[in-house]
Amino acid sequence: MQAADEAARFWEDRYRSHGRRWKGTPNVVLAETVAGMAPGRALDLGCGEGGDTAWLAARGWRVTAVDIAPAALELTAEYAAQAGVADRVTTELHDLAAGFPAGVFELVSAQYLQTPFDLPRSRVLRQAAHALAPGGLLLVVEHGSRHPWSSIDPDTRFPTPEEIYAELGLDPAGWSPERLGTPRREATGPDGQTAVVTDTVIAVRRTA
Repeated sequence: MQAADEAARFWEDRYRSHGRRWKGTPNVVLAETVAGMAPGRALDLGCGEGGDTAWLAARGWRVTAVDIAPAALELTAEYAAQAGVADRVTTELHDLAAGFPAGVFELVSAQYLQTPFDLPRSRVLRQAAHALAPGGLLLVVEHGSRHPWSSIDPDTRFPTPEEIYAELGLDPAGWSPERLGTPRREATGPDGQTAVVTDTVIAVRRTA
């Protein structure tokens, strides 16, 4: 419980003290992936400031936005209201280390769901895969390199997408990887600094 409280305080303080740091555009891989999908029910794990949530809702998705920090959910709700999509967004407070949101979804998005605190990531992502409706997609995008404005330890080893997928232990009779890749892109930090970074992408389809 102490570790969970520490994580919750850390993220709450971060969102409460910094407010909105990002410009609200969706994450690049998410936008590319969702472009050809019919809107349905989406789950945004670690919604942060709500840029992805509002973007999905504006395209017809009904989004459940989840975060450990009440301040993040407040920012998400405010952004959804400003975008005119509040009626398609539900916010839920969850510590994913302790439990997982209820529901079935056509899309589960985990964009940079990385934390300096202990998180049973494989278990969380396995639960996310099981929360998919048949034909639904789990999209995981993680940092695959360290960028200049990052607090990530310089000696961090970033696992490959194949390693991450293997750790999920999903039955190939029910799930199939659609993309395991490490694309590079130019990223802009909160202070306007730019750098070429690597993303780690895992896209998994529920087939049955």
